[in-house]
Amino acid sequence: MILSNPFFLLVLAVCIFVAVRVLLYKTGLVYIVKKWWRAVEDCFHVYQSFKVPEFNESMQENQLYCKVTVYLNSLTSIEDSDFTNLVTGKKPNEIVLQLDPNQTIEDDFLGAKVTWQSEASKGGSNNCRNLVLKVRKADKRRILRPYLQHIHVVADELDQRKRDLRLYMNVDDSATAGDDFRNARWRAVPFTHPSTLETIAMEADLKSKIKSDLESFLKAKQYYNRLGRVWKRSFLLYGPSGTGKSSFVAAMANFLGYDVYDLDLSRVRDDSELKMLLLQTTSKSVILIEDLDRFFAEKSTAVSFSGISNFMDGLLNSCCAEERVMVFTMNSKDQVDPNFLRPGRIDVHIHFPLCDFTAFRNLATSYLGVKEHKLFPQVEEIFQSGSSLSPAEIGELMIANRNSPSRAIKSVITALQTDGDGRGRGRSDGRRGGSKAGRESPGGTSRANLELCYVGKV
Repeated sequence: MILSNPFFLLVLAVCIFVAVRVLLYKTGLVYIVKKWWRAVEDCFHVYQSFKVPEFNESMQENQLYCKVTVYLNSLTSIEDSDFTNLVTGKKPNEIVLQLDPNQTIEDDFLGAKVTWQSEASKGGSNNCRNLVLKVRKADKRRILRPYLQHIHVVADELDQRKRDLRLYMNVDDSATAGDDFRNARWRAVPFTHPSTLETIAMEADLKSKIKSDLESFLKAKQYYNRLGRVWKRSFLLYGPSGTGKSSFVAAMANFLGYDVYDLDLSRVRDDSELKMLLLQTTSKSVILIEDLDRFFAEKSTAVSFSGISNFMDGLLNSCCAEERVMVFTMNSKDQVDPNFLRPGRIDVHIHFPLCDFTAFRNLATSYLGVKEHKLFPQVEEIFQSGSSLSPAEIGELMIANRNSPSRAIKSVITALQTDGDGRGRGRSDGRRGGSKAGRESPGGTSRANLELCYVGKV
């Protein structure tokens, strides 16, 4: 009677199902069942295999093997494999996963499932390893070429993120003064600036627009090629010294994963050398020229205005500036010929003004961990009276008094009442000249204004 009761049978079936699930997931049976299921599934499909050897016939390293290895080591499915190697990475305390010989992992692409297996070559004197790609024949024509291209793109992006960035500076000394222009005149040091877009003290909306612009640039190669334009982006950062322009350039480079070429025009002998310096830059780089307005004001005879113009958007620039970001900084653009700043030469203008009260609050939060304070109304009143300081000056005062927020804010008030008196007047357009004697803000910029000068939307 009980066995004929449908309700009892239903409860019994549920209990058996739960018991089986618990048994599978509490033991190694789940992996055995999955392996059996894959074996049964394979019986109903025809597969084709493609071998990627570690070395080619000349025993030179196969670059495709390197790219596939980087790609596979980044897949989340490698963590679910039966056995995976743990090795130390290039950076301190970095641990990465690596394929083990005879290890098989799965990947999905465009709705198709593919498998990769790492194996050692059988026979022969060389100790060569292979990666074997297994694809269903029904999916091969549809996914093989796009899948391999996808591997190239992802591997290049991963390598770009992992590699150590470099800061290049052009040199002009007695050892190179007589050299032929074909010889390299850049000297490099590791680029270790800690500034990031996350640490930059900037309005959230503005930061979001800049990040979106840079991300769009990184993905826009085909778009630029379709337009017949060079795949490059150019920025103008202008504002008084100490407002964070240099820190912002470092944050851009870290975000993009690009090297930085810091070009000092005072060390360039003539237009020909300027062209050769551009030729010697590499792709995936930020080319920086600081204080361009000061160079124009000094009217240097070494490099001509036409040389600068051609450097910015001339024929040579079109040939060798692919996948580069050019950044020019100025204290003021009032005295600069508008032809140098037109769209095509400069795509994005970002203004870095002196601090206002909103920027001060952001700095207080970043440097002191203070969002509200009883002295804030007094600070706001002083800002409204026209006084102001650069973010670098305020940041230094806060760092020096970081153990006491009250003392730090009082020191800012004192500085605003003395050094900053009247400096904020005329701040609405933010175009104030000055030398580069001031220091850049350690925490980034104040409230910057973004002017997008798109020729075509990226």
